[in-house]
Amino acid sequence: MEHGQESWASSAAVRASMQANKSRDTAPELALRRAVHALGLRYRVAARPLPGVRRTADLVFTKAKVAVFLDGCFWHGCAEHHTVAIRNGQYWADKVARNKARDADTDQRLRDAGWEPLRVWEHEDVRAAAERVREAVRSHAGRPSTSPP
Repeated sequence: MEHGQESWASSAAVRASMQANKSRDTAPELALRRAVHALGLRYRVAARPLPGVRRTADLVFTKAKVAVFLDGCFWHGCAEHHTVAIRNGQYWADKVARNKARDADTDQRLRDAGWEPLRVWEHEDVRAAAERVREAVRSHAGRPSTSPP
């Protein structure tokens, strides 16, 4: 934190906890990668499918043009498991709303560029999610490549 800047965190403990959150190689992400790899699929990890767009997918299948995002229930507002923050509730509600809007924008940008975005929730059964990934890669692999206008 720069000198003289206030922290957005409600306490030093919350700030430390937030800083410890990993942006990649989380347990659900590693489990999905192992399951997808076990199905014989190969992919790029934490890559940006669209040049010039700062959006990173967790798994990228370049030839098939499939981008997989493993979304956390809290961060992306899962209807089934999202919990409402007690402290700084409005801040977190706004943050999740921005994340959801960015996710929708990312999905649309990918579709417009001929990609297939695939979203997997962290709570999903990893084998079933891996099968969904395999199906998306198989069905999208044969499509003709399209380029944006």
